[in-house]
Amino acid sequence: MADFDTTDFDAIKISLASADRIRSWSQGEVKKPETINYRTLKPEKDGLFCEKIFGPTKDWECACGKYKGIRFRGIVCERCGVEVTTAKVRRERMGHIELAAPVSHIWYFKSPTSFPLARLLDIKSKDLEKVLYFASYIITNVDTEAREADADDLKEELAADLEELDAERDEQIERLKEQGEASDDEFSDIEPLSAD
Repeated sequence: MADFDTTDFDAIKISLASADRIRSWSQGEVKKPETINYRTLKPEKDGLFCEKIFGPTKDWECACGKYKGIRFRGIVCERCGVEVTTAKVRRERMGHIELAAPVSHIWYFKSPTSFPLARLLDIKSKDLEKVLYFASYIITNVDTEAREADADDLKEELAADLEELDAERDEQIERLKEQGEASDDEFSDIEPLSAD
């Protein structure tokens, strides 16, 4: 083993790993919450102890038993997908879980001394909490051209709807006049609807 001085360094940086970096460390995705089958006492496939993701439970043996022995070292079984290696690799290997929605690390959201994410985004911590728990949302980008085009369309629709309402109102007034239930004086002060 090479000799090196553990006190000879200029700086050390500690940070949270990005999602892409975690995926690069991962051996596979955990898709099921199951751990071990209670009948066979073997790890469930795609579960939290999956041999395909984390490695074999027995040294130099795949999960189905097709490959046994050190001579098959490094071979991935076609049947079960488990690499033939030592069981010690289970201590080092990582898997990952794909979440349905993005999340925030609690250190960035609720720190005992400050609220770094709220400060970075320049919003109140209560508002940030609502966004993180899907009780509210933040608009990050507005397409002004599309908004103006939609506003023009909405104005046209509103004008058409108001014309329809005016026409319906006029028809109802005429019907009431024909029935003799109302006089002209009752409707003289009614003004047509406008889009303003």
